[in-house]
Amino acid sequence: MLTITQALYDQIVAHAREDHPDEACGVIAGPVGAGRPERFIPMLNAARSPTFYEFDSQDLLKLYREMDDRDEEPVVIYHSHTATEAYPSRTDISYANEPGAHYVLVSTADADGVGEFQFRSFRIVAGEVTEEEVKVVESY
Repeated sequence: MLTITQALYDQIVAHAREDHPDEACGVIAGPVGAGRPERFIPMLNAARSPTFYEFDSQDLLKLYREMDDRDEEPVVIYHSHTATEAYPSRTDISYANEPGAHYVLVSTADADGVGEFQFRSFRIVAGEVTEEEVKVVESY
């Protein structure tokens, strides 16, 4: 189960809505081993695409160095789908390389009237996708 604060939930949703119709992406870091998302880090979708997201390689390298210096790890890796449901695509699954992370998908398809808003979390390990419950709390 992913437990996330209302503030972090709201930041992810706001980022997804701001970048629509392009996919938004980012990370929420937390203390190593705690499994608790704490620090919101919106990233630039280097692909600038409504159907694909890609972290800029330089930004990603900088982020991982920064997390290492702060004894953090990626607890949540998020991105949005702009015209489809919030479920990992084959491409999303193939790029999922953090087995300990929660992969959050937000669908902003409702902005175009093609679907309902969705906020869902998944574990993706060795190509296998498992949906998990999302619990939104005021604080930890």
